[in-house]
Amino acid sequence: MKAVVYDRYGSPDVLGVEDVPVPVPGDGQVRVKVVAVSVNLSDWECLRGSPSYARIGGLRSPARRTLGSDIAGVVDAVGAGVARFQAGDRVYGDNLALKGGFAEYAVAPESALAHVPAQLTFAEASTIPQAGAIALQGTDGAMAGRRVLVNGAGGGSGSFAIQLAKRLGAHVTGVDNAGKLDFMSAVGADEVIDYERDDFTRQTSAYDLILDLVAHRSVFAYRRALAPGGRYRCVGGSVPTLLRVLTLGTVMGRLTHRRIGVLAVKEGPVHFEPLAALCVAGEVSIHIDRTFTLDEVPAALAHVGEGRALGKVVVRVS
Repeated sequence: MKAVVYDRYGSPDVLGVEDVPVPVPGDGQVRVKVVAVSVNLSDWECLRGSPSYARIGGLRSPARRTLGSDIAGVVDAVGAGVARFQAGDRVYGDNLALKGGFAEYAVAPESALAHVPAQLTFAEASTIPQAGAIALQGTDGAMAGRRVLVNGAGGGSGSFAIQLAKRLGAHVTGVDNAGKLDFMSAVGADEVIDYERDDFTRQTSAYDLILDLVAHRSVFAYRRALAPGGRYRCVGGSVPTLLRVLTLGTVMGRLTHRRIGVLAVKEGPVHFEPLAALCVAGEVSIHIDRTFTLDEVPAALAHVGEGRALGKVVVRVS
């Protein structure tokens, strides 16, 4: 089969398409003929090996030669003990542990997959698992009368988070680069901030909930941006920032009656299927900025990693 592979960390130039053996599903695993896979910021981080947590399991070289975790496709074969799926089933999920989505076939644990709703295309389904789980858990607590800010709101998780918070009645502020301001407004943000011009932690507004998808500021800045009783949660960012949030942030939060911490995202169908149901019902929209072919995976990763994607980017495999 054809797969996009890499053997060292670096820019998209280290990626190449090769013919590799078709994977064989083990016990409790499902082999999927991949139709579509969406690109996440985690793919970009694992390509570059930065931040350093992206090297877990592969300090000097990648632990998995093929990236791509948010897969959607058709079950091709199942391993021993698989009971929920059979050949021909339409499935999707976040295969974060094994990756391998940028290929014609991928093997995933049965527990990571769910049936694709009949109303969704494979491309649409592939946008949901990782970004959806982050957005759902990151906006927990949003409600009418509360002010919510999403930093990095113009990407996949952010565009879902804006819509989810608005659906719950919150006043939502989206933060991203200037090229994404109109997009954030279009998906429902009440206010938008260009981070290159304005620092949201120095605005006059204080927020009840902050979901930070690109954390790099000081804990003191985050505390300043929170209203009393407010909550700050980050997902990703620089290692020094994450460590400070985990340590100093916890202490400072308790002292100032605010909650400052890292969002430990729970994975699996139970954590992303509720968003799929909202998409099917028309209550949340899926925004696919661009689609790429398997040969164009380097360009797809760069489009996301360099902050140009409006919503989600999808690679169509077959």
